[in-house]
Amino acid sequence: MADLDAYDDGFLGIPLPLPRPADGREVRELTYPRFTVLLEPERRLAVMTGVNIDGSSLHDLPRTGDWELDPRVPAAEQAGPAVYASNDLDRGHLVRRRDPGWGTKAEARLATEATFAYPNAAPQASGFNQSKELWLGLEDHVLAFADATDERVSVFTSPVLADDDPPYRGIRVPRRFFKVAAWATGDGALAAAGFVLDQSELIDLSQGVLVVPRLGAFRTFQVPIADIEELARVDLGPLVAADVLPPGDGSDGAAGTTVRGEDAWRPLRAPEDVVLA
Repeated sequence: MADLDAYDDGFLGIPLPLPRPADGREVRELTYPRFTVLLEPERRLAVMTGVNIDGSSLHDLPRTGDWELDPRVPAAEQAGPAVYASNDLDRGHLVRRRDPGWGTKAEARLATEATFAYPNAAPQASGFNQSKELWLGLEDHVLAFADATDERVSVFTSPVLADDDPPYRGIRVPRRFFKVAAWATGDGALAAAGFVLDQSELIDLSQGVLVVPRLGAFRTFQVPIADIEELARVDLGPLVAADVLPPGDGSDGAAGTTVRGEDAWRPLRAPEDVVLA
């Protein structure tokens, strides 16, 4: 069983260290039951989260837990309740509530409630549509695919902390989020898939007030993991070489594995659009 106190880099039977910023940014490493958050104090948001998921022993528990600041770091380094008050921003879980909720029921309850720490949240537009629903279900889709390895998956999720994100209430609201899911293949090799959620069309802070256009849309893409590494300025280590997305499988058919930009990403509209093999 994985370490109940943190992300376990040996969970898949293949060494997979928690990715970290590639540019030496200062972070606060915060461990929770079965997951870890790297909090960037300057942005007051996570630059990386990593969670171990054992789909063979997940529990479907009722939602319990309240959002709380983490007492291990100063409140001024966390995007707390004031960011989300009286607007159309949701506290978007980075590590999903359900993901660490496996093992015994007592362990699962402890782990799911721990996901309500503010360092594990990032502001997301509250508009809900099919694309965001797909984003929230990607881990389940990967788990179903990885059932030959007892449904063990490690997932890394974070907002993309771009320098030009719009300022709001002492933070800068991220326009994009990334997710990389990793699993072991039947022959013991590492495999991984990378995804980006874009909420740019839903966030407009040009007047200093949060505006969510009614017809705006979340956009979800499967993208080369090398693109995520460059976009988010994080070191994804062996995940880049383990990418299951074939070169040139984006929307424009471009070849190669260099960063090609959004026009070459693979848009996702349904789980069947995801490439996992």
